[in-house]
Amino acid sequence: MYRYDRDLFPHWITISGACNTRETVLKRDGTNVVTSSSCAATSGSWYSQYDGKTWTSASDIQIDHLIPLSEAWKSGASAWTTSKRQSFANDLTRPQLIAVTGSVNQAKGDKDPAEWMPPRTAYYCTYIRAWIQVKYYWALSIDQAEYNALYKYLYAC
Repeated sequence: MYRYDRDLFPHWITISGACNTRETVLKRDGTNVVTSSSCAATSGSWYSQYDGKTWTSASDIQIDHLIPLSEAWKSGASAWTTSKRQSFANDLTRPQLIAVTGSVNQAKGDKDPAEWMPPRTAYYCTYIRAWIQVKYYWALSIDQAEYNALYKYLYAC
């Protein structure tokens, strides 16, 4: 088995025309988003559910993989084909991709809910439900510490 490498999850693939996954999420999650002919967001605003901040520059936003790619790898994606990992990394159907404040996404890193929760507590229930939905759909395992955290937060919803 290979060691985890982000490149094993081809991401930001072309979705439509010149728009890749990242640009598609920026348009989906933003308000009044204007894009260039190459699909880059030139204006708009983005509300980050993780910390409650609104941004007017796409460069302040990162697209978070709710289930971090390295977490997916440890939870079963290491056995997947590259094609399936690509589908997971670009999943626009489930709540796997979300536009959030860049620095908050950096702080999250590859942590699961046992190690990190969004700073905005009002988002906890949505975050936990989305985590469970994505893990369930992709048949990814949950370790004991993760299970305990999910149970604790879900019970409080």
